[in-house]
Amino acid sequence: MPNVTLALFTFAAYGVLAACFWRAHARGEGDVLSRGVFGHLVLIPLALHGYLLVQDIFSEGGFDLGVLHALSLIVWLTLLVYWLARFFYPIGGLQALVLPLAAVAVLLPEIFPSAHQLANTGLFAFKAHISAAMLAYSLFTIAMLHAVLISQVEKRLHHATMPRVLRSLPPLLTMETLLFRMIGIGFVLLTLTLASGVVFSEQIFGKAWQFNHKVLFGFVSWGVFAVLLWGHHFYGWRGRIAVRWTVSGFVFLLLAYLGSKFVLEVLLQR
Repeated sequence: MPNVTLALFTFAAYGVLAACFWRAHARGEGDVLSRGVFGHLVLIPLALHGYLLVQDIFSEGGFDLGVLHALSLIVWLTLLVYWLARFFYPIGGLQALVLPLAAVAVLLPEIFPSAHQLANTGLFAFKAHISAAMLAYSLFTIAMLHAVLISQVEKRLHHATMPRVLRSLPPLLTMETLLFRMIGIGFVLLTLTLASGVVFSEQIFGKAWQFNHKVLFGFVSWGVFAVLLWGHHFYGWRGRIAVRWTVSGFVFLLLAYLGSKFVLEVLLQR
């Protein structure tokens, strides 16, 4: 019950900040607000969200990473990356888009609690595997969001009017630079995740490596992002081509992990 109360407070804090950021962007002052003292207020719900994640994931001395906990962790890491990146890029508008998602993500695990304790959690290989996987998912979540926004901005460029939310976003060149940096780092982390899963399968999962649908989707996603980075480096792929490949890679990645966990935990109740 205390966790539910704290989650509701964090949900409200995220909601209030989201409303303030959206109102500021409607006036064209989003980045000013994000870079000022007000931008630091995001640390309050972010810290509370992190505390709830620690309490839930490491409950009873184990390691519980069910689908809702994983989703909450990915959104938390995404918001944290955005908060840090705002010191270097004008991305206040992007942070405002993630705040409502964080508000929902922090509440779901407390409303719909579930226990899915994992074994072998004390091993370094397990910790490295999970850390790389969660960071990769967070970075690709950001890349997906960037790709969708880039697509919308490009479509609106040919119209006389553009919504204030899109006008408050960074220039397209900045967005694309961020997109490929996130994809590049995420690709390295995804490579480490897949490699550690293959090499240390018995230590991490307690069984020999098996080629299943989760592994298949993971490697397909890795191949999609590999081709995208190759095309961008050698042929200058950008714009709509980059958006299509990013969305495709993210969908396969979503099916590989969250899709599999959703089917097992929610539909099959395992």
